[in-house]
Formats: sequence, structure tokens, C-alpha cells
Amino acid sequence: MVRYLSEADIRSVLTMPIAIERVEQAFVDRARGKAFDIPRRRTRQPGGHLHVVQGAAPEINTIGYKAYYVRADRSRSFLVHLLDHAQGNLDAILEAEWMGQMRTGAATGVAAKYLSRPDSSVLGLFGSGRHAVTQVEAVCAVRGIREVKVFGRDADRVKAFCDEMSGKVPARVRPAASREETVRGSDIIVAMTKATEPLFDGAWLEPGQFIAATGANALNRRELDLASVKRADVIVVDSVQVAEGECGDLMAGFEAGIIYWENIATLGDVIVGRRPGRTLPEQVTLYESHGMALQDLYTGRRVLELAIAKGLGTELPMG
Repeated sequence: MVRYLSEADIRSVLTMPIAIERVEQAFVDRARGKAFDIPRRRTRQPGGHLHVVQGAAPEINTIGYKAYYVRADRSRSFLVHLLDHAQGNLDAILEAEWMGQMRTGAATGVAAKYLSRPDSSVLGLFGSGRHAVTQVEAVCAVRGIREVKVFGRDADRVKAFCDEMSGKVPARVRPAASREETVRGSDIIVAMTKATEPLFDGAWLEPGQFIAATGANALNRRELDLASVKRADVIVVDSVQVAEGECGDLMAGFEAGIIYWENIATLGDVIVGRRPGRTLPEQVTLYESHGMALQDLYTGRRVLELAIAKGLGTELPMG
């Protein structure tokens, strides 16, 4: 039998600390050659776009994939399929929109844990959408954030976001007066947008800052200008292979001769000590996040275990 978990089932068991722990383990196992990830494939049609990411994680006896469909009206559906790695049978199907938001935020949290200064206390955030919620939660989970400054194009939406997040994290969450104020004085800068033009001037960056660019996962998207990429002393990605095909921020730097792919470290390599991350307090560090199936598989497998223990989900007459 195959267990089906709904969004409600998953929300009842998945917390940010669990997501951060699972995503970090996914990075570690991949860096050690114990887990394998296949870059995203996209099928674009006039009525909508199908996106598929897949991977294998023998360490947790899991192989599987996530397929998500984005319709012309921007509505979407996400499903993660978990298979038994040893036997090949389908174990579970998970509704995965919220789980995807959690693991994306968790990846930023892991990056902040290894690339931001330990005393970081001010977060500057670009974006106020559904993914921005878990970005703030994850950063606050790994650093003692006391203030969050939020910038977005819609002032009413930003205010509503700040009001919501003020009740979720132990920090003052307020609208930023400008793009420049979002950057200046922030220890951590997170961009979670669908911008096609850079969000801020790299000249505003200050020594010691950590930047997480998490929205530019397509070549037609840009969150950072060349000055920001050039200013970064350390550049880290989740997957170099994925970044080469999807990272609008770094592709612009590559084309300008500012960066070379062989010099880019993965977050997993930093965690296991194979490549250096932040080595000096004054360094500017940059993490470019694009998302990998392994983040879904590791999080999804733990969610499935917790759901089974609680008797959650629906058994499907298949498999």
C-alpha cells in the first residue's frame, strides 16, 4: 500500500528545526558521494509548465522525485513521490507545496549557519510572499535575529507580512523605508523574489555581510547586480551543475569574466570542510539557492516516518 499525505498532514508534523536538520544532512551526504541529485527538467507549454527534480539517497533507502505544475493563472500543484531504494516500490505520495517552502527556507538557514557571522542580529529581506515566511523563520532559527527589515513593491502586502511574522519569530519585523535601508546595516540579506532586474546596488554592501539569493533560479531572473557578485569574497551554491543552467545572477558574472564555475564551492563541501566558507569576519559571503530534489527526499522521508507514527495519511490501493 502507498501512503498519501496531505498538506494538513505534513503541517502537523514538520517543524523548521526538523527541516533544517534534514536539509543539512542532504547537503552532507551529497558532498560525501552518498546521495545523488539530478538537475531540474522543465516542460513548458502554453497552458502551464511542468517541472521535475529527482534524486537518490541510499543512506535513507530512498529514491524519488518531485513533480510540480504551474498553470497559466499561476496556480500550482506539487507532489513528491518516495520510493524504496532497495526494493523499488512506491512508499508514499506527499502533497508538497508547504514542504517545499519549508525546505527552501531551511536551505537558507543552513547556509546562514555556516556563512554568516555568529553574532548576526539584523536581517534585511527582499520579498514578502509565501516563501519569504519560511526564509525568516529559518534564519531566526540559526541566528539571534533581533530585527527584520522587509522591502517589497506592495506596501500593504509588506505591512501584512510584517504583522504576521511578528507573531511567529522573536524579532521586531518592520517595513524597510527603502531598498538601500534594507541592505545597509543588515548582517544578513535575503532575497526571495521573482525579480528580473537587480534588487539593489552592490555599492551599498558592507564588510561582514551574508547574502542569500534564493529567487533567481532561472536564467531570465536577476536579484543581484555584477557589483554584488564581484564584491563577494566567498560564493557558495547548492549545486554547481544546477547553477550553471539556472543561476541568472552568476551567469551574468561568468559572462563578464568575474567568476569561474570551477572556483565555486557547494554548501555541502563547506559543511564537510572540503572547501572554505567564511574565514574572516569582514568577508562578504554569498549563497545562491536553486533547490534540489534531495532536499525534498530527505525532508519527505522524515515527514513520512513522523506521519506513520501518528497514524496520519490515507492508504491508497496501489503499489
